[in-house]
Amino acid sequence: MEPRKRKGIPIGHEDFKEIVTKNCYFVDKTLLIQELFESGAKTTLLTRPRRFGKTLNLSMLRRFFEDERTERGEKIHNGHLFDGFAISKCGAEIMRHQGQYPVINLSLKSAKQPNYEMAYGCLLNEIIKEFQRHVYVLEMEMSQKNRETLERILLGKGRPEEYVTALMFLLECLAKYHGKNVFILIDEYDVPLENAYFENFYDKMIAFIRSLFESALKTNPYLEQGIITGCLRISRESVFTGLNNLAVHSMISPYYSDRFGFTEGEVRALLDYYGLLEKYPELQKWYDGYLFGETEIYNPWSILNYVKLAMADRTAFPRPYWSNTSSNGIIRELVENADEETKAELEALMDGGVIEKPVHEEITYGDVHASKDNLWNFLFFTGYLKAGKQRLEGSEIYLELSIPNTEIQSVYQRSIVTWFDQRIKRIDRSALIKALEEEDCETAENFLSQQLMDSISYFDYAEQYYHGFMTGLLSGAGNYSVSSNRESGTGRPNLILTERKFMGKAMVLELKIAKKFADMEAKCEESLAQMETRQYAQPLIDDGYRPILRYVICFFKKGCIVRKG
Repeated sequence: MEPRKRKGIPIGHEDFKEIVTKNCYFVDKTLLIQELFESGAKTTLLTRPRRFGKTLNLSMLRRFFEDERTERGEKIHNGHLFDGFAISKCGAEIMRHQGQYPVINLSLKSAKQPNYEMAYGCLLNEIIKEFQRHVYVLEMEMSQKNRETLERILLGKGRPEEYVTALMFLLECLAKYHGKNVFILIDEYDVPLENAYFENFYDKMIAFIRSLFESALKTNPYLEQGIITGCLRISRESVFTGLNNLAVHSMISPYYSDRFGFTEGEVRALLDYYGLLEKYPELQKWYDGYLFGETEIYNPWSILNYVKLAMADRTAFPRPYWSNTSSNGIIRELVENADEETKAELEALMDGGVIEKPVHEEITYGDVHASKDNLWNFLFFTGYLKAGKQRLEGSEIYLELSIPNTEIQSVYQRSIVTWFDQRIKRIDRSALIKALEEEDCETAENFLSQQLMDSISYFDYAEQYYHGFMTGLLSGAGNYSVSSNRESGTGRPNLILTERKFMGKAMVLELKIAKKFADMEAKCEESLAQMETRQYAQPLIDDGYRPILRYVICFFKKGCIVRKG
């Protein structure tokens, strides 16, 4: 297949109709329509991490069920959009519902604002836009009071109490105009709550969201079906008070498990279509690892972004696309406030291990810091950890958690490195520099070992970790410049420190890692001989540095020994 004949890659497209009409590649999730309609649930909450296709799926639901109209009430036909997709083969029982219902489609993601007034204003704008989309209801007969209310909201001049009950009012208007009950689709319902928590106006926002939802979803005779999406299952007491008909399906639910994100088969088909099937093992390492119910799931946002890049450059490396679109503040907060137990758990995760935590599906943002278990749950439900085995202890479900893939591991690593760099700036490192200048190996190794004990390791104490650790400690310490892995003599010493003055001091540091404590001394002896053989100090001598000190630092887990040459 010639590249020019291939479908476009729908980066940033969140409207099902736009994807189809612009001939973009669509991973067929249309069976979600049948599963939701046949579920029997009056209102369904589907929670998945960000960028896993929630907005697109709601758009697909809207385009299937909606009896869409122009401003004048003329019918817009969208049936052809589903030709050839799986739902079109499901028979008359489901297809007879296509294009038969009024639909309210509301996104709350615009409420991510720095203060309540701006967030509230953005939510009102979304409500007003949805009223304007259904302006044709003005053509029907209604009471003067209702007409005036509708016109005020359409013009953005509604009273505060009218916006609180706006969805309920629009449901009634649409049901009476169409003679059919209404589908209501609410996308990213928890974005205003998460943002309000971090921006310190949580109580105000939750009061508004609760009132908005209750009026539309609680025992409303005009509601056909409600579908809500978000990342977290916010507790019923905080948002869904009295909503007894709510069916909740999170990542651990067996229902809808393959409807969000890409399955392995879908990823292989996508890569094969674009002639990139050889990239599969690399993408599996970077973007696989999620488990929804019992279904293995890939991050769709990252997969699509990588495919688009690889179509232009087949040698391109995978990148952390998803993590660059999400707020990683919760991980930074976890790292910065980690006690010894949390540090040990983070190190186990970074080493590819698992931790076991009780699952608390119903939490509030205000409860995130009430216990460390809540924080781990928050990371799981927002996509920063993946599910493993479950077990029941009493009435509590325990879940094995681990880091899903290389992309997410890079988020943890960056957060740890940032925390370490900030922490180091607050530490007086003059004692370390003085010890190295005075060839006091014991003081130097005590200082370094203490910093290792207080730090968080990653990559199983690999060379990259120790090299970053030492570079961070020495950068900006004393009156020295730090060079890393530069050519010197006939080899590459790990670190070179040069005093910022003519004929100043210089230090050559070789870093080694021992797999066993008993090997540490032998590693040092071997490296000291290597430094002499390869003449690491010669370029420094030629540049006039005096004296030149040589050290080998051998690491074993959270300790080290320092030996001078």
